[in-house]
Parts: sequence; structure tokens; C-alpha cells
Amino acid sequence: ETILCLLRSFEYSQKNAVLVPAAALGVGGMLVYWLRSRHKIKTIEMGDGWWGSGERPLKGKEDESIRPFKIETSDKEIEDLHGRLEQARYTPPLEGAAFHYGFNSSYLRKVVAYWRHQFDWRKQVEVLNKYPHFQTTIEGIDIHFIHVKPSYVPHGRAVQPLLMVHGWPGSFYEFYKIIPLLTEPARHGLTEGDVVFEVICPSIPGYGFSEAPHQKGFDTIATARIFHKLMNRLGFKEYYLQGGDWGSRITVNMAQMLPQSVKGLHLNLVFISTQGLRRIISVMLGAYVPWLVGLTKEDVRRTYPFIQKNIYELLRETGYLHIQATKPDTAGCGLNDSPVGLAAYILEKFSTWTDKSFLQKDDGGLESKYSLDELLTNVMIYWVTSSIVPSMRFYKENLSKHPGLTADARVGVYVPTGIAAFPQELAHTPRAWAKQIFKNITTYSYMPRGGHFAAFEEPKLLAQDIIHFVRKVEQL
Repeated sequence: ETILCLLRSFEYSQKNAVLVPAAALGVGGMLVYWLRSRHKIKTIEMGDGWWGSGERPLKGKEDESIRPFKIETSDKEIEDLHGRLEQARYTPPLEGAAFHYGFNSSYLRKVVAYWRHQFDWRKQVEVLNKYPHFQTTIEGIDIHFIHVKPSYVPHGRAVQPLLMVHGWPGSFYEFYKIIPLLTEPARHGLTEGDVVFEVICPSIPGYGFSEAPHQKGFDTIATARIFHKLMNRLGFKEYYLQGGDWGSRITVNMAQMLPQSVKGLHLNLVFISTQGLRRIISVMLGAYVPWLVGLTKEDVRRTYPFIQKNIYELLRETGYLHIQATKPDTAGCGLNDSPVGLAAYILEKFSTWTDKSFLQKDDGGLESKYSLDELLTNVMIYWVTSSIVPSMRFYKENLSKHPGLTADARVGVYVPTGIAAFPQELAHTPRAWAKQIFKNITTYSYMPRGGHFAAFEEPKLLAQDIIHFVRKVEQL
């Protein structure tokens, strides 16, 4: 018995000699995995998609060629436009209404008269074609973009690829004034000339000369994936991104999807969808003890009175959004059929989104910041491509889902980020709030003037901030 007990005791100790280290190793491994997973950057899954007509072809590889593209017009197109302009009907505005009820029809008559008799679409087509245009097929639809390289690069200087993405109701044309400042900064008096860009400006699918998706569900994440594929097709492995409006959300999704490809992200509008107790406390205390919740004096000036600036003014300016996020095709029918209606709908945004005080002006202050040729060229891009309806559908595809349940809702942005906060933007996002999403804010600039259409309105200010941001990232 003694011998048997000794044998059993030996066997038990032998098992322990194996089991205890194994258990310790397992627990240790789990602890290491947990610690590593805490620091692992979450990303949006890239996935794949098909937006062409009908079923995706089972066989055959997609044509990946990049084709030169040229914008063209015709006598028939211009005659049709002129005929519709001449047949327009107007409702007289209320006395003293200015732009409080929307686009003032007395001023609209003047815009349409200029459009009919002085605006030269053929000349503007030449202006649009001054930069190289291309198309390529991605996920079943033709993607339009312009690609502008610097004409001269000093020896030893690296050229940084920069993808710039527009929003609604803008277009790739918004960037025409900023492109030369970025591709040839020294020539235009931008002193930090050691940073030079080649600029790629795509049209969001369904906007302008990019084909509209034929399938439901095309959102900013699908757009982000397509634009990554575009940059890869152009031969870029790493690149900078810049965006405002929808361009902001698209480029943020790109940074969340493939952070290893994004050297830096520059935004002139920041979307923060998360609320929570922290935000409520920040809003409540910010007006009284801003330093306690990380707000600056400038944040306070731009954010308060909170109800007026973040609820009343936003409600006043976003009625279009509710229509487009629910029944875009209904309102789109009239806009696609009437150039005058289209111009009123689009240009009203270029008034109050540029400066909220323009509500008080009979002409909406439009010509104080832009020329009629510039404004009508942007309208014409929507008109000649019949793209107003698909551009409006983009709202439904993105806003019909619960914001907390989307793939990007709980994914932070870890790439170096630059934020240019323009004072007349629809809503102000303090740095303290932006940090909840953007974990690596490299620059945050309170811009001295300008509104929603920053590249179109204040190209030099925006270019300076982009260059400053990229220069800082390159020195990291």
C-alpha cells in the first residue's frame, strides 16, 4: 500500500508539473492577447461591391484602364437650356423677405437673365477642360476624376499625392482655384514651398460626370472603398486626403478603412455623431467654465448661445436634408426638369452656407463671394449630367440607418489629422469634442473667415492650412 501511495503521489505530482505551467501559459497568453487587443486599431472592413446595372458578371475581369475624358457640349444642349430659361414662371417675393423664405425670386430673375444672355457655357467648358480629366470603371460604374501634377518640381523634392473630395451641392469644380496653389505653391506666394502636391479630385458616384450607382445602398463607406481602389489604380500606396461636407465623411471612412495607406487627413468640416453624458456636461458647463471642459474662448464665441446656433439655425438650414434622406426622387423630378428650379435650389445653399447673415440681403450676398459664372458653372455640371436626383439619393443611402449602428460608428481615426475650423460653417466642433473620434489631431486651426465651401470661397486660406498640416506630418 505504501508503495502504491508513493506511486500515485508521484503520478499526481507529475501531472501537476505539466498542468500548472500549461495553465499559467494559457492565462498569460490570454492576458497578452487582451493587452494587445486593447491597443489594436479597429478598422472598417473594406469588403467589395457592385453598383453596375443588373447582376455582377460571373466571368471576366473588370476593365481597369484609365481613359482620358473631355467635357463636351452641343448646340442642341444649349438651345434646350435657353428654351427652358425663357419659359420660366416666377412667384413674386413677399415684401422685405430678402432670403428668409429661400431664394428671392426678384434676384432669381436677374440671375436667369444673365444665364440666358451673358453666360457662355462653351467658354466655361474650356475652363473645365483646362485640367486633365479621366474616367475608369470601378465596381461596375465609371468614375470621373481630374489629376493635376505640378509643372515643375525642384530637384530632390517629394511630391505628395492629395485626394480632395467635394460634397453637396458642390462638385470637383470647387477645387479649381485651390489646385494651382497646391501644385505650384511658391509661384503663388505660399512660403512653405517645400511641400508640393499632385492633386486628384474625383466626382462622387452619382455626381457630375461619375456614373450613378444602379443599386440601392451606395453610401460613404462604398465611396471610400472605390476611392481607395482609384488611388491604388493610379499607383499610389500612401497619400493624403482632404474633404468637407460629404467629402469629410468619405475621407474619414477612408482613414478608418485603410489607415496604413493614409499619411494624413485634412478636414474643413467635422462630423461628430456621438453624444452621451460627457457631451451634455460639456455643453452645460462650457458657457460658464469653458476651461473645465476643454473649450477655448473662441469655441465659446462660436458655439453659444447653444440653442440658437446648434438647434435653431441648423433646423432652418437643413430642411432639404429631411426631404433628401426620405423621398429624394419626388423633389428631384422638378429639379431635373427645370434649370431655374435647380439653380434656386443649389444657389440658395451658396448664400446662407457661406455666411448666415446673407439671409438679410435681397441678393443673398452671392456675388460678394463668387462670380455668377462660377456659380452657374457648378449648376451646369448638375444640369447637363442630370445628376441632381442621384446626388440627393446619397442622403437617403447614408441617413436611413441608425447612426450608432453603422460600420464606422465605433471606429476611431488614428491617422494624423488636421482640422480647419471656418467661422461661418454650419456648426462648430471644438477640438475637445473632435478628440473623441480623432485620436491624433496634429493641427487645429481657427480660420479667420470663410464658410462651408472653403476651397471655393477662401482657396488661399485653405491651401495654407493644408500645407502647414502636411509639413508638420512630414516632420514627425
